[in-house]
Amino acid sequence: MELLGWTAVELGARIKAGEIRVTEAAEAVLNRIEEKEALYHCYLTVDRERVMAQAEQLQGRLDKGELTGSLAGVPIAVKDNICTEGIRTTCGSRMLENFVPMYSAGAVSCLEKAGMLLIGKTNLDEFAMGSTTETSAYGVTRNPWDISRVPGGSSGGSAAAVAAQECFAALGSDTGGSVRQPASFCGVVGMKPTYGRVSRYGLVAYGSSLDQIGPITRDVTDCAALLETIAVHDSKDSTSVKREDGSFLSALKEGVEGIRIGIPGDYLAEGLDAEVKAAILKAAQVFKEQGAFLEEFDLGLTEYAIPAYYTIASAEASSNLERFDGIKYGYRTKEYKGLHQMYKKSRSEGFGTEVKQRIMLGSFVLSAGYYDAYYLKALKVKALIKKTFHQAFQKYDVILGPTAPSTAPLLGESLSNPMKMYLGDIYTVAANLAGLPAISLPCGLDTKGLPIGLQLTGDSFQEKKLLQTAYIYEKARGVFPLPKERK
Repeated sequence: MELLGWTAVELGARIKAGEIRVTEAAEAVLNRIEEKEALYHCYLTVDRERVMAQAEQLQGRLDKGELTGSLAGVPIAVKDNICTEGIRTTCGSRMLENFVPMYSAGAVSCLEKAGMLLIGKTNLDEFAMGSTTETSAYGVTRNPWDISRVPGGSSGGSAAAVAAQECFAALGSDTGGSVRQPASFCGVVGMKPTYGRVSRYGLVAYGSSLDQIGPITRDVTDCAALLETIAVHDSKDSTSVKREDGSFLSALKEGVEGIRIGIPGDYLAEGLDAEVKAAILKAAQVFKEQGAFLEEFDLGLTEYAIPAYYTIASAEASSNLERFDGIKYGYRTKEYKGLHQMYKKSRSEGFGTEVKQRIMLGSFVLSAGYYDAYYLKALKVKALIKKTFHQAFQKYDVILGPTAPSTAPLLGESLSNPMKMYLGDIYTVAANLAGLPAISLPCGLDTKGLPIGLQLTGDSFQEKKLLQTAYIYEKARGVFPLPKERK
């Protein structure tokens, strides 16, 4: 159906003009999901009856003039670690297989207030721990560009759903690149906002000091519109920051001339695929032709970002996942003798291998005798990385580099080599450690026909400048293709 090829903003405009009804858009997306889900497995929960009833309600509100936003009536998917009232939220884990929240996350409430239509909950690496969406307890998601390859992770279900036209936009969560890396692998746009820009209330925590909900969309305009919808101060989240600069769509009208762009030499060194490097340098040339100032510089501390990130994230995960004990909610083992055994068996059976590994690593670095040697040292490195970025942004407006060192790997390839999977986050984790905004957008295809992602990183709360820069590149690049249809 033709409307599936429209962007979210285009669909919103047509719904607002009365050219398309919300029920028509919902029907088209639901039919698409039924047609393609056996191939891609982007979703964990889709309730057709609920979606169509909600679509009817939204159309009624639009007819009465109650909804006037740019995305009213637009179907959207939400990652399954973001709570949705009355809709199952599993975190891709057996531990929460039947968990139905009694409230919605702050970001989901923003979607509802804007009149967006929640289509379903997308697949993810278990508790967002992974880079491939292969650690989900409910099966792997496949990349729409090549079903033998991963879609990235942990927000792989969300990115694949947008690329496969199974929704018009999606929410993901980004702890160390989990929105940007799958966006890169699936040829869509993904943004991690500044820490505190979007409410974390209702996001099932992995690494509390690193987690941030972000938009995954087809283009930069949709990204700006969705960020504008969810970037609202939330008194329920103590880390939520109140800002008055939330009109992101207005930033897209400005040019890139005079913008100072820094390219870290460390990002173009050994370990980066040659085709990815060539695409990044070609994108940099586009910015130069548009009037931007470009300069290569030494960012430093890049080699320490991965160990610092996994030390801190695992420590916070071990603490956050203590609550899943088989008592209050979630999975409980059926056979046990005594309370202690119930705890052990419930957690052993409820959690998958990757989650157990990170809990064990986190418990180790937080233990007596190792806290100073590992966790405290990682926190010091985190502070140094933040300081390094602060110094860089004294000179540059935006930092340009690759999103990932390669295009999407084959299914099974990363799980057989965990160290390689962890190193795949080398360009993305620093933004989380420093709490900075970063965006990934497609900048080309490799010889296998797989998308390559360009990452732009900005200073704290400089999302407007970041979106403006990305938008100018996107316009110069032209429309990026969708994956070829598969049966």
